[in-house]
Amino acid sequence: MAAELYPASANTNIANSNNAAAVTAKKNALQIQQSAPPPPQLQNLNNNNVESTNWQSFHPTLRERNALMFNNELMADVHFVVGPAGASKKVPAHKYILAVGSSVFYAMFYGDLAEVKSEIHIPDVEPAAFLILLKYLYSDEIDLEADTVLATLYAAKKYIVPALAKACVNFLETSLEAKNACVLLSQSRLFEEPDLTLRCWEVIDAQAELALKSEGFCEIDLPTLEIIVTRETLNTKEDVVFEAVLNWAEAECKRQGLPVTPANKRNVLGKALYLVRIPTMTLEEFANGAAQSDILTLEETRSIFLWYTAANKPQLEFPLVKRKGLAPQRCHRFQSSAYRSNQWRYRGRCDSIQFAVDKRIFIAGLGLYGSSCGKAEYSVKIELKRQGVVLAQNLTKFVSDGSSNTFSVWFEHPVQVEQDTFYTVSAILDGNELSYFGQEGMTEVQCGKVTFQFQCSSDSTNGTGVQGGQIPELIFYA
Repeated sequence: MAAELYPASANTNIANSNNAAAVTAKKNALQIQQSAPPPPQLQNLNNNNVESTNWQSFHPTLRERNALMFNNELMADVHFVVGPAGASKKVPAHKYILAVGSSVFYAMFYGDLAEVKSEIHIPDVEPAAFLILLKYLYSDEIDLEADTVLATLYAAKKYIVPALAKACVNFLETSLEAKNACVLLSQSRLFEEPDLTLRCWEVIDAQAELALKSEGFCEIDLPTLEIIVTRETLNTKEDVVFEAVLNWAEAECKRQGLPVTPANKRNVLGKALYLVRIPTMTLEEFANGAAQSDILTLEETRSIFLWYTAANKPQLEFPLVKRKGLAPQRCHRFQSSAYRSNQWRYRGRCDSIQFAVDKRIFIAGLGLYGSSCGKAEYSVKIELKRQGVVLAQNLTKFVSDGSSNTFSVWFEHPVQVEQDTFYTVSAILDGNELSYFGQEGMTEVQCGKVTFQFQCSSDSTNGTGVQGGQIPELIFYA
């Protein structure tokens, strides 16, 4: 933590200037006033350096002097006891500085119903988050960390400090990934941050399997669970959704101190169980999963089996329509394709290209050319890298039909790709037959609302580049 907290039980009558902003300000002042002697230092009872009475001379700007007062007893006219009872911390502050930065603090200290107490209790805000809020009000500095950013967003919302709240949302958006997307979705709905909510949905939809299998999914509240399970565009199989719902129910039983039994899991789920589209599973998926989970009644299990197999299908309480998922988009970088009698040949060499996009997308796979000499099978290893670090790879096979069509090869999970950064995709094919190859390649391709830029890759050892070669398509979600 950037600043020291005063424990509620400690003696806080001596000034504290031991903070990063003050040290930085002091160095700047000494560079300007090299001829001036350094201010004498005094020691207080907490072993914090306290500057002498002429400290103002060594901090030439208003911002530096205000920053020096952050978390400082010097001239403090109010104290906050922050955090729940038993874990609270006492923080000194200055009413004027807080009031000019927050309308809530202004009303608290100078409004018609102004507080007259010199000590104010704030049990619902974490001490670390409150210090980050105060540091911003004193110095315009924002120090956010992953483990305190949500608590800081709460504090910024409570005291109506929109610039700090926006910084928190931006921080969350840049750290958003599948493993925390569901938790952040829950928080974004709580804090009414529609832009963050939209970003969470983008990740959850495209990387649904990773998001639903994450530990964070089991931490969300019931309303968020219900809204996720009803989502039409979840890009995953229904047995994954069912398994995630069971995992959430087990975690909820533990949170409520209930034995983890099928009956208790049904009770904590309530109507959420009937939002899972069980009949859209394959018969095999249902038989090996949901039918053996013990969470369905015998009558429900029997009815679903009959729904799969009987001509006269029973009525079910579960939704019957399969989710739409996401439609993959394809960026085709060549204007034409061709084949010649002596190329394109593979024998395990690498075809590679670099690309960048102007919006966040999720790369799902590659479209590759196949045989130009009739039906043929290829072994292929595809790979996605950023700055030399492998983000995803897959080793598989595909069969081409002899046409110039492209053939899709997929990564195990879609991979989030950030804007304005070059990534490298590679394909190592092994097959005896010659294949088609692309020509008249484009350095920039507009695909829907996404602009792709391409450049040659040093990893390419089989001739693929911007103008021609393999890897004609990138398959993505946006």
